[in-house]
Amino acid sequence: MTLPVIGAQLSVLDIDRHRDWLFDRNRDLELPEFCMADVLRAPDVFIDMALTKLDGWHGRLGIHGPFSGFELDCRDREMRAVVQTRLDQALDVCGRLGAVQMVLHSPFDLWDQHNLGNAPKGLDRRVGAILDTLQPALERAGDLGVVLVLENIRDVDPTHRMAVVAAADSPALRLSVDTGHANWAHHVAGAPPVDRFITAAGDLLAHVHLQDTDGYADRHWVPGEGNIAFPAVFSALAGVKSAPHLIVEINEFSRVPEAVAHLAALGLAQ
Repeated sequence: MTLPVIGAQLSVLDIDRHRDWLFDRNRDLELPEFCMADVLRAPDVFIDMALTKLDGWHGRLGIHGPFSGFELDCRDREMRAVVQTRLDQALDVCGRLGAVQMVLHSPFDLWDQHNLGNAPKGLDRRVGAILDTLQPALERAGDLGVVLVLENIRDVDPTHRMAVVAAADSPALRLSVDTGHANWAHHVAGAPPVDRFITAAGDLLAHVHLQDTDGYADRHWVPGEGNIAFPAVFSALAGVKSAPHLIVEINEFSRVPEAVAHLAALGLAQ
């Protein structure tokens, strides 16, 4: 069996440092700059720089979408319009870059795990609020050939995000799993272990952030520095047929090749 090729999140400014590593296998790439509102208001310099630096590269490109200061289940119509503007600005960037994926943050958390069942259709109402916000972006993403992926952040129950994807019933919305966030939720909030987040997502999984933690905080360490059982994670990934983007997301961009080398040394990836 061919081992999966791992890509990375790299800032536009860090592409040159890892150019050979990125280009040799056309590894997947995720650009983080476009999660910031200030960048989305004036993205031209970053877009032009990325297009120049990625000339000749043929991997799959994604961006991290906006999230700061809001949640996707915004119920205030005026505030929702601001969120929708940010999503639209990010989709503008995707269209100009030829990006095929955008990461969005899930709003679910431990409170939801314990309280969504207090009222009839509590989960349905929360899902409806998320889709009220996302609907224009989903329609436009479909036209652009972009897939929005909903990443677990403080999620305890993996099925909450799955309910959003099921209700949307759109190929433009799929699931993301962040290994470090899942590990935090497992240790702190009693969530399933990381590999079960992968298994639960199944073929709805389109994106994975690979990082290590100690289960206490969101560390974004190099794999091998924390306590995540990456053999179990990759065993679960082997059962997924949807070919998700596999993205190392660590704090130190300079150590990205080292992170992938650790997974390669374990016989898990390349």
